[in-house]
Amino acid sequence: MSVERSTRVPFKEGHFSKIEKCYDEKKQITGDEVGLDNRTKGKVRDQYVYPNSIVLVTTDRQSGFDRSLASVPYKGAVLNQISNFWFDKTKHIIPNHIISVPHPNVTVGMKCTPFPIEMVVRSYMTGSTDTSIWKNYQSGVRNYCGIELPEGMTKNQKLWDVLFTPTTKDEHDRPISCEDIVSEGFMSKADLDYCKSKCLEVFKVGQEWASKRGLILVDTKFECGKDKEGNIRLIDEVMTPDSSRYWIKETYSERVENGQEPENIDKEFLRLWFRANCDPYKDEVLPEAPRELVCELSRRYVGLYEIITGEEFGFGNQDEKDIKDVIEKEAK
Repeated sequence: MSVERSTRVPFKEGHFSKIEKCYDEKKQITGDEVGLDNRTKGKVRDQYVYPNSIVLVTTDRQSGFDRSLASVPYKGAVLNQISNFWFDKTKHIIPNHIISVPHPNVTVGMKCTPFPIEMVVRSYMTGSTDTSIWKNYQSGVRNYCGIELPEGMTKNQKLWDVLFTPTTKDEHDRPISCEDIVSEGFMSKADLDYCKSKCLEVFKVGQEWASKRGLILVDTKFECGKDKEGNIRLIDEVMTPDSSRYWIKETYSERVENGQEPENIDKEFLRLWFRANCDPYKDEVLPEAPRELVCELSRRYVGLYEIITGEEFGFGNQDEKDIKDVIEKEAK
């Protein structure tokens, strides 16, 4: 399995040996060995609920197509710390749920009731999942989330505007219009209008910041919820490579003009590999992602962290016992 390594993602070679060692020694953080009873397991994050807070553990599990695809070294620490970076940078726009980040993989947050809607924001015609704008357009959909799409659009082209394209969080997610969100009782119009406005504003900050660092923030999903006082807060994760697509700005135009996929620093190329090697929605057993691909994905994640934050990634100790100690302190 040959994986293209982007030379435009700054990365120290000594880092890669740490990634390979973590992979070979199976030191990825899965969440399974924390060993506490009050765990609620999500696709990537595990939750531990206490009277005054909720503890979120971002693991190295890699999800896609509503499935577990792989375990990627250091991915959880990257996601958690990139989220914290964006939460801090956008807290003047919308309050968030952060109380503290006591460990690279752990966030202590306020207890909030999530809205049952993912606030998806898009600026390019792309995607490989069944809810994505490109997959729907490719199958003939021209009214997507209540938005009329013109004929003749092509994959990966820039949209005429930044679009708000929410999806439900049902057993099988589905694109939904703002009008239907209100009429079907998912959210009130006032709450939806507020969330839409703030998510678009946060996305704009992300795009401008990414552009200055040679990246294109293509799309992302946000989640919002209400705290016990009824205040709407930004929750979960913000503009991570799991919830977003990031492309290399310098090569975007040339690659698209030549019919190539944009250089990406997110999990899209892992999804594309599974699309090419199985039916990830229907096959009962999925093939194992190649070692080279998983390690390259880790390299891109760590590289993205360093591009966005301007700081060198701290690999630290991949030990779930440390996470258990942090959670138990929160419980006291």
